[in-house]
Amino acid sequence: MRPLLVLLPFIWLCAIAPAQDVVIRDAKVYTSPEAPSRTHVTVLIRGGKIAALGSNVRTPAGIIALQCNGCVVFAGFWNSHVHFTGAQWDGAASRPAEQLTRDMQAMLTHSGFSTVVDIASDPSDTVVLRRRIQNGEVAGPNIYTSGFALYPPHGIPFYLDDLPEKVRAKLQQPNTPAAAVEAVRENQEHGSDVVKLFTGAYLTPDNITHMPLEIAKAAVQTGHDHQQLVFAHPSDLKGVQIAIEGGVDVLAHAPDTITGMDADLVNEMVSKHMAMIPTLKLFSGSSHIGKIRDIVAQFHHAGGRLLFGTDTGYLIDYDVSEEYHQLQMAGLTFRDVLSMLTVNPAKEFHLESHVGQLRVGYDGDLTVLSGDPKQEELQDFAHVLYTVRAGRVIFDGEPKH
Repeated sequence: MRPLLVLLPFIWLCAIAPAQDVVIRDAKVYTSPEAPSRTHVTVLIRGGKIAALGSNVRTPAGIIALQCNGCVVFAGFWNSHVHFTGAQWDGAASRPAEQLTRDMQAMLTHSGFSTVVDIASDPSDTVVLRRRIQNGEVAGPNIYTSGFALYPPHGIPFYLDDLPEKVRAKLQQPNTPAAAVEAVRENQEHGSDVVKLFTGAYLTPDNITHMPLEIAKAAVQTGHDHQQLVFAHPSDLKGVQIAIEGGVDVLAHAPDTITGMDADLVNEMVSKHMAMIPTLKLFSGSSHIGKIRDIVAQFHHAGGRLLFGTDTGYLIDYDVSEEYHQLQMAGLTFRDVLSMLTVNPAKEFHLESHVGQLRVGYDGDLTVLSGDPKQEELQDFAHVLYTVRAGRVIFDGEPKH
């Protein structure tokens, strides 16, 4: 059974810095993926919320005004698959705030992400990082985190072989349902918001091991009991089947070993209300990339909910334009991709009453682009001018003169 509610990140219960007031005048806006664009609009954020949206908005004196010059404004973008696993996040409690802000801009906020979902990292760093963002020390996005992922017994993927031994020793490989429950609860005690499972893990490029179904079910149930969404890395047909039978909510990737993947399985995923994060850039060098795109397209056309995500953090090339290019090649439209970035994750996290659209009273999270992707290529979604979280400008790409 899917959770009815997702808790706000644990650390949000702590002190939060006062929100800023921001205005953008004479902008083109898309209030939602379904709505037509509107021009010559003023967007006013006060106290971290959208206070006014229209063509005749009075702006109080002293509010920060962002230069527009033909800009296009959207609700804040989500990246639903990232990792805070690079060396720049080690010891986050003691690293200089200015450096962490620069690292956030390099990895995430320069691409317009006002909210991210971290699905595998060391919570001793990620939860501290989240706290420093929320109290205003560091300019960064809202962060949801899984803490450590759960792997199959003896199932750490080969591409993690270069992790330091002290890190590998922390990775969870539960071999019983009880051990899976304990591992999920340990992450929860450290402040996790979601659960991440490897239902299929590559021991070598040609050998996939799988999480036993009873272990996956125990982990999923423990997450759902705590009102958490559960993400799974499936890898192949069997990994997808375990995710479906186990009650997983979101596939963290499209399956990249495609043997046996057919329309019936895709329809079963959709019937179980499972969401998918394609991460097509990750597979763009694969000889099967066309077929992986086809799986994503079939899932979308069958009514499945797609979320935008890039595996940034594992991928250390932070340019997201290739992900947009691959989605366009899969046949997705401007409004499809905008939904992936905004309303779809808001719905998946049960936050649609105040997140994911530009509406008065909604959270003051904005992504401002220098042009309209609808008019050119979807890669133009990567041309970010500003990223705003709760009225705070966390990325400013306006050329300075």
